[in-house]
Amino acid sequence: MKICIWGDIAGALKGRTNGGSELQAALLAKALVKGGHEVAIVDFEVSEDYVTDEGIKVFMIEGWNNGIRFLRIFTHRFPGLYSSLKKQKADIYYCRMRDFTHILAYWAARKVKGRFILAMASDLDALGLRMRMKYFYIPNFGGFWWLFNGIMTEIIHPRLLRKSDALLVQHNGQKQILKRKNIDSILYQNLIDSDTLPELLNSTREDFVFVGALDKRKGFAEFYELVIKSPLHRFKVIGMPRDKTGFKYYDKLKMHPNVSLLGSLSHSETLYQISISKALISTSPMEGFPNIFIEAWALGIPVFSLHFDPGDVISHEGLGVAANGDMSKICDAMNNVINYDEFGKISKKYVEQNHTLNKEKVSETTRIFESICTNQN
Repeated sequence: MKICIWGDIAGALKGRTNGGSELQAALLAKALVKGGHEVAIVDFEVSEDYVTDEGIKVFMIEGWNNGIRFLRIFTHRFPGLYSSLKKQKADIYYCRMRDFTHILAYWAARKVKGRFILAMASDLDALGLRMRMKYFYIPNFGGFWWLFNGIMTEIIHPRLLRKSDALLVQHNGQKQILKRKNIDSILYQNLIDSDTLPELLNSTREDFVFVGALDKRKGFAEFYELVIKSPLHRFKVIGMPRDKTGFKYYDKLKMHPNVSLLGSLSHSETLYQISISKALISTSPMEGFPNIFIEAWALGIPVFSLHFDPGDVISHEGLGVAANGDMSKICDAMNNVINYDEFGKISKKYVEQNHTLNKEKVSETTRIFESICTNQN
């Protein structure tokens, strides 16, 4: 079976993670190759074709940067991408998150009589326009390309939700959202490569850690409010501001001696900082299934989430605190003493059984993709 994945994935294959969606696509590629399948990645960021050590084939798009700016999307990029995708003649074409260019992978799949899979990267992918306006478009208002991308995506994405041969969801909450729209989906949980985790050391845990984009969309203003309410606790912040809200509160946090601003760190450095923290703090109002949650649990660190609980796993599995918007619950949790040995047993078992890229997950991946390929899903 041959699977073609479209997107900015090559960097994640080499350990340079651009985002959660890209990391998951790269891990999926590795799982499929481990299962004995052929995987081709079409990536606009690479300048030559190559094959990774695992056997994943990466293909460039001819002429991607040729042509006149703004016009080349129609004269070079769309035609080049469609041609590259079609040339793969894959059994399955896989795309992740909302992006109007996925229609080209869908057309390529139809042209070569293959299957098309669309995977959710956020609950917003399954929700409606009103929720996307509230939690994505308004907080991220940008220029011409942002407007063009948004309009095209809102025209195409809802159609792909219904036209795809299969939809993969990250947790049961997304599955229920789609079910209410009479759209079937398949649960395929996010992956983690345990080989990338740092060696755990016995250390004194002094800080709570906040990781991610420092902006309005990720609830950075509420994190600042939490800091104000918790002057006796220490915090460290990993990431850089990305909008006016982020810069505003980033500058304010510089005045607080109990806050360490670590800036942007590599993936491995970030994991190390999480491993020596008391808990991972999340104030984001809307997510999918954050990789950083899974990584924290794999390291034996609880997640204190102000708003979001993916598929209710935090509350159901005892993986931290899901506060449902009540900041006092986060403050109370921060004051409690945590038995990290006992918590680590619970959280690591959960990750091993649900997310670790092991033989069982490779078999599950093969079973799901083969059933889609034969239309027996």
